[in-house]
This record gives sequence, structure tokens and C-alpha cells, in this order.
Amino acid sequence: MPTPSVAELRAVVHPPGLLDRRSGEHWAGRLYMRRLSPHLTRVFLRLGWSPNQVTWLMTVCGALAGPALLVPGVLGAVLGALAIQLYLLFDCSDGELARWTGRTSLAGVYLDRVGAYLADASLLVGVGFRAGQVHPDGWAVLGLSAALGAILVKAETDLVDVARARSGRSAVTEAASEPRSSGVRRLRAAASALKLHRIIVAVEASLLVVVAAVVDAVLGDLTATRVLVVAFAVVAASQVVAHLASIMLSKRLDA
Repeated sequence: MPTPSVAELRAVVHPPGLLDRRSGEHWAGRLYMRRLSPHLTRVFLRLGWSPNQVTWLMTVCGALAGPALLVPGVLGAVLGALAIQLYLLFDCSDGELARWTGRTSLAGVYLDRVGAYLADASLLVGVGFRAGQVHPDGWAVLGLSAALGAILVKAETDLVDVARARSGRSAVTEAASEPRSSGVRRLRAAASALKLHRIIVAVEASLLVVVAAVVDAVLGDLTATRVLVVAFAVVAASQVVAHLASIMLSKRLDA
């Protein structure tokens, strides 16, 4: 199938009213990004990429915005801004690719929203770490990272219903939450039995903080609290990845 021209592509992927959606279209999309994105969409069409593959690329770019800010000086700020610009460009292209090919899916809607949450969170955490290079307070930043991870886990769950509602589907059922693979089901059961995910829930976390404070009082320093902050951050980060994998490997995003 021949690759369409930019004009042919725009006629389909930019339906009337698309650029007028004040709540649904970012101002940068209206101002310049939608002028660039069809050219990139043509490249993805020639390469045979699926819309979801572009969405994953978008998500990676958004996630890299925070680490980019760790590069000192103006270069780091420019790299962070560039990562977000690429995120926005790919965000335009994945929808255009889906409209041209007709390959829309609940999983695509869901991944798009996860990417948006992740980009915002990554950039904010990156700013915190960047500020820490000038005013070192890494433990506080690590705690912030854990907090954002905990929020992302909740968002991953909530976005299942958002994706289903936006596509006209009913709410997800409990049975659909079970992973398709028996191996993944066993891993999920083992992780659930360990209850490690509970340490970033407020009640359990507050009790652990009290225990750490008592240990600190005995030791005369903040070693226990610092170990706990590291544990919070590690568990939160692992839960973000594991929870996303659990959702994608279940039936929650099936039609």
C-alpha cells in the first residue's frame, strides 16, 4: 500500500474540530506540533509501526525528561525540554496513525494516559533532583520520588476505568483482573503474599516510620529512617512497573 501524501493524511487524521478542542488539544499541538506530526506519521507508516509502538516510544521520551535534567547546566534543561517536545510529537503521531489505519484499542487509550502521567511525574522528580545538585537534600527528594511512585500506582488502576469509559465500555470486572498467563498469575500471587506493596500505603508506612524513629533514637542517628526512605522508593518504583505489567497482561483492557 503506497504511503499517503501529507495532504491526504491530514484530511483523515485531522478531522474538523480537532485543533479547536481547547480541553483535548494542547496549545503546542494547535500552534505548531500538528504541523510537524503528519510528516513523522508518514515515516511510521512506511516503517509499518503500530500506534501502540509509537505510544510506547512517547512514554519512554516522557520518562527520560527527568533524568535529562540531571545533566548540569543549560544543557540538561535543554535536553529535558527536548524530551518533552518529542513526547508531545509522538503523542500526536500515535493518534494520527490510529485514525489512518483504524487500529484503535483500549490498550492504546490506556497507554497514552499512562504516558501522560509518567511524563509529568518524571519531569517534576527531575526538577527536584536538579535542585538537589545545588542544595543537597537527596533524602527529601528520594521521599518525593516514592510518593510520586505511589500516586502512579493508583493512577494506573484508575486509568483502566478512564480508558474503558472513554471507549464506551462498562467498568472492569474482578474476573478480568486475573492475568492471562498462569506463570504471571503465580508471580502475582507470590508478590501479594509478601505484601511488600503495603509499605507504601499510608497506615503501614506511618507505623514503619515510628519503628524507624525508635531505632534512630537508640542508634543516635537517622540510619533507620534513611534505609526506610530507600525502601519506600524501591518498592514504589517496582510497583509502578509490576502493576502496569499486571494490567497489560490481564483482560482489563480487552473489548
